[in-house]
Amino acid sequence: MLSADELERYARHIVLREVGGPGQNALKQASVLVIGAGGLGAPVLMYLAAAGVGRLGVIDDDIVSLSNLQRQIIHATTDIGKRKVDSAAAQIHALNPHVTFEAHPVRLTADNAMALIGNYDLVLDGSDNFETRYLVADACFLAKRPLITAALGQFDGSLTTIRAHEKNAEGVFNPTYRCLFPEAPPPGTVPACAEAGVMGALAGLMGSMMALEAIREIVGFGEGLVGRLLMVDARAMRFETLRYARDPQNPLNGDAAVITDLSGHR
Repeated sequence: MLSADELERYARHIVLREVGGPGQNALKQASVLVIGAGGLGAPVLMYLAAAGVGRLGVIDDDIVSLSNLQRQIIHATTDIGKRKVDSAAAQIHALNPHVTFEAHPVRLTADNAMALIGNYDLVLDGSDNFETRYLVADACFLAKRPLITAALGQFDGSLTTIRAHEKNAEGVFNPTYRCLFPEAPPPGTVPACAEAGVMGALAGLMGSMMALEAIREIVGFGEGLVGRLLMVDARAMRFETLRYARDPQNPLNGDAAVITDLSGHR
């Protein structure tokens, strides 16, 4: 049940026909794990906290640096040198004390991924490297957890939802992350953010869209992004959606699946 304070706090949600009291209660009962408290994770955490997600967890072993502040809006100048999970915790508590925040100041690995991911209803991946993205995607499949994953370039971004452990209306498994991106690009071919740069407001846009997709998944309205890749071109301010399907040869839920644990990530 929602308290009187919560009814007032979430009033603009509750009057929405697609959300209402039941939808807001679903948000309160939900638990979401965010991978990374950086450019994508910062707006994700703030909007999910504001929306009333009952339990928010974040995994990040980094500390706040001055160069983060151009886009990582959950952190402030006074937070420089602090652990990102700690500055995020303080900001979220100030924003919405009804939210339980769980900080995981560790690096996600094959050894801890299943335990961490299995403790939440929904996972949002805002990591900045392919190694982590594939680990998260594989772990979510094995743990039977839905995944919302996004990526940033200099002036472009992408977003999709993965429910590869579930079947669609035709009785066929939904596509995996590996159906969309079978292999990571060779090391060194994609420059890191520190080298290539990134438009700060674009991180805010994509992180906000991740939060919106999470709210839609929890409440259950609209058409989700399962099997659809949303692509944003900030130079032209153009949005496009690409449909993708399950690859029968993919190693997770393909016709001859070979990935049954995370040993390949060690």
